[in-house]
Amino acid sequence: MMKLDRDKLQDDIHKLYREEHEALGEAGTNRLLEAGRQWDFSETLRAGGVIAFPHASVADCGHQIAAAVHGCLDSGLKRVVVISVLHAFTDEMESARVRVADGGDPSAEETWGIQGPGITGRAEWHSDHALYSFRHFWKAEAARRGIEGPEVIERYPYLAGGKPEALPGIDQLQKECEGAAVVTTVDPFHHGLGYGDSAEDALYPDQGGIDLARQKIGEGIELLERGDYWGYNQHCVEAKSDGRDAGQVFRFVRGPLTGEILDIAISDATGLYNAEPPTWVAGALIEWKEDLPIN
Repeated sequence: MMKLDRDKLQDDIHKLYREEHEALGEAGTNRLLEAGRQWDFSETLRAGGVIAFPHASVADCGHQIAAAVHGCLDSGLKRVVVISVLHAFTDEMESARVRVADGGDPSAEETWGIQGPGITGRAEWHSDHALYSFRHFWKAEAARRGIEGPEVIERYPYLAGGKPEALPGIDQLQKECEGAAVVTTVDPFHHGLGYGDSAEDALYPDQGGIDLARQKIGEGIELLERGDYWGYNQHCVEAKSDGRDAGQVFRFVRGPLTGEILDIAISDATGLYNAEPPTWVAGALIEWKEDLPIN
C-alpha cells in the first residue's frame, strides 16, 4: 500500500462532511431527526448507561446520531459528556498508537492524555471530524425545541493502552460524568481493499460483510463487558475500529455495562480512499445498560 497522506485525508473528510450536510439541508436534517425517534434512550442515560453512535456518512448513519441526541435531550439531565474518538491524523499520533499496540508505555508518548474544550495542552481535537454530525443534529434539534441547554462537554482520550485509569485527566472526566448523560462515538468496523484487506478477504456488505461486521462488533462488546481493556485495545487493531480509546474510557468511567447492537448502517468509502470496492465502514448504534448485580 502507498503511504497514507494524512493531511490530505483529513482535508478530504472535512470537505465530504460539508458537502453531505449541505446536501441534507433542513428538510433532510428534520427527516433524520424524526427517524431517530424510533429509539428512546432517555431512561438508559438517566440510569448511568451509555449510547454509542457512529460518525460515518450522515446520509447513512444520521438517524443513529439523531437517536443519541434525542436521548440526551429527553433524559432531563443538565449536562452531557461526549467521549469521542480522536483520529490519528498526524504521523506522530499514528506512530504512537502503533507503539502502544505493540506493548509500549503510553505515558512515554507526547500524545497520551485527554483533550477537549477547557483542557490546556494538546489540541488535535479542534480539527477532528468525529462530532461534526452530532453537533449538527444537536443544534438543529435544540432549535426545534426552542431550548439552549443542557451543557455539552466534549472529551477526546488518546492512548488508553489497556490502562484507562492511568490517563492524565481521568479523575476530572469521572467528576464531569457524575449526574450527566454520557454518550460516545465510534465506527467499530472498517473493511475492504481501501483499508488493507486482501482481495481474498474483502467482502461486500451483502455478501457476508454485514454478518462479519456484526460478529466483530459483538466481540468488542464482549471484551468491554468483561472489562478486558487490553484485549479490547488489540481487538480494535484487528477489527479496524477507531474506538479503542473512547471505548476503554467510557467503560472505566461508567463501570460494568451490558451492550447490545440495535442497528447497523453501511457507508461506502471507495471515493474517500480512491480505492476499489469493496471498501466500507459499518456504523453501529449500541446501547450500553448498567450491569446491575443480581440479588
